[in-house]
Amino acid sequence: MSTIRNRVQLIGNLGDDPEITTLESGKKVTRFSLATNEYYKNKKGEKVQSTQWHSIVAWGRNAEVIEKYGEKGKEIAIEGKLTHRSYENANGERRYVTEVVANEILFLGTKSE
Repeated sequence: MSTIRNRVQLIGNLGDDPEITTLESGKKVTRFSLATNEYYKNKKGEKVQSTQWHSIVAWGRNAEVIEKYGEKGKEIAIEGKLTHRSYENANGERRYVTEVVANEILFLGTKSE
């Protein structure tokens, strides 16, 4: 059971081109938004789409793969873990962030896309 603790799996589309940062150490990190869609029928029987946005962070080799192949609209599958952090902004206000740190990334769709 320990292998399923804090595990997130998502399939969705990149919401924008990823932001790539190269650290002083040479290690790369990328951040991007991922949109996942659910469909359901409302009380009138109409099909409704619900979109959820997720903040994704990828490090090292995964960041390099996203840098090379990732672009707005691409469909990908990610597996990772949910993390929470906080920081203080320039105005001294405490901000809280929830992100998925990607361990595995798989590009979906056809090769021509």
